[in-house]
Amino acid sequence: MAEHEGAEEMDTVLAEVGARLRSIRKDRGATLAGLSEATGISVSTLSRLESGHRKPSLELLLPIARAHQVPLDELVGAPEVGDPRVRSKPIVRNNRTHLSLGGQPGGLQAYKVIIQAPDPKHEHAEQRTHEGYEWLYIISGKLRLKLAHHDVVLGPGEAAEFDTRVPHWFDAVDGPVEMLSLFGPQGERMHVRAKPKRAAEG
Repeated sequence: MAEHEGAEEMDTVLAEVGARLRSIRKDRGATLAGLSEATGISVSTLSRLESGHRKPSLELLLPIARAHQVPLDELVGAPEVGDPRVRSKPIVRNNRTHLSLGGQPGGLQAYKVIIQAPDPKHEHAEQRTHEGYEWLYIISGKLRLKLAHHDVVLGPGEAAEFDTRVPHWFDAVDGPVEMLSLFGPQGERMHVRAKPKRAAEG
């Protein structure tokens, strides 16, 4: 029953994103063929996105946002910047602030994340894993991302996506970082990977 309800919630979220994509395109008087030419995404894929039959990802949403010249968060239904009627409350943990941008439990979750400054203690923290999939889009600042044996730095306008079952860790590099984070189902379920046990000495 729980799995069935979760699937229905995901279908609802996908349908809302698709309807928003269609609405924005029509408001700008663009055709699927024209948008396909501007983004390099096939007409069939764009059509499936708008109908909710294709799962949205940053790889697809970023070119569409650039083509329409709109912020990425507008495509995923984030509240307008500065709107005092936004009801979500920031969640502050250590040097990080998470602001929910909407979504239903069990479905696609969108957050704006602000990391105030690098945390020296966090640099030596264990890489973590959790069920689901994650997309990161850097708005400002620089983010260091460790993904298994990869160690990269992302700057404004850059994005990353990965299976969150792969050990990962990220933090600010040299100052505040603002980013958009999208989680797939069960993305909030996180746990620290256990360290391998050391052989007994002697």
